[in-house]
Amino acid sequence: MSSNLATKLREGTKKAHTMAENVGFVKCFLKGVVEKTSYRKLVSNLYFVYSAMEEEMDRHSTHPILSKIYFPQLNRKNSLEQDLYFYYGSNWREQVAPSKAAQDYVQQIRNISATQPELLVAHSYTRYIGDLSGGQILKKIAQRAMNLAEGQGTAFYEFPEIPDEKAFKANYRQALNELPIDETTADRIVDEANATFGMNMKLFQELEGNLIKAIGQMLFNTLTRRRTAGSTELATAE
Repeated sequence: MSSNLATKLREGTKKAHTMAENVGFVKCFLKGVVEKTSYRKLVSNLYFVYSAMEEEMDRHSTHPILSKIYFPQLNRKNSLEQDLYFYYGSNWREQVAPSKAAQDYVQQIRNISATQPELLVAHSYTRYIGDLSGGQILKKIAQRAMNLAEGQGTAFYEFPEIPDEKAFKANYRQALNELPIDETTADRIVDEANATFGMNMKLFQELEGNLIKAIGQMLFNTLTRRRTAGSTELATAE
């Protein structure tokens, strides 16, 4: 059975993808303006999101649908812990807490895991394929903007267990297309992927206050004035 899910997800989320890339925080990031306070808050929020997603994927590792795209080598929780140690120090666990948007995102992951676990496919796709696709570009931007040495504060973008990211993405998309699902389920997964882009946008929008405070409203307005077509992936999928 082939649902063409990979193509449906790519085509069905194009608009949401472009909208996510036009959030001010993301536009500034892609132009090389990254402010450490807001960035480390993003890392903190992503830690809670990935922890929830990976716990639920692990819980459903033998599920007839989710087992087909269950790849622990994608997991980001440990790499995010490394980055949090770098940005906050050894007592980082006492310093970080999920923002309102992160709490809502985590709650959605928990809810669908309990009621419609097949929709976790949308969350896995949206986050991981985006990470694999744009990760190296974003790593270089972050390193330059925050003057980071190699191996400092950018573990999130590293996939040591995936030597060939392009081949892995091709295998992942094939696995999506071979999921034992019907058209209705495929459409629900696409809808959930669009909702996931919205949740990621809210994570980014929350961070704009800190960024504006650091760089000034005028520069922020200059950097974000023009709307651009989607180009690379920060938290999105190609």
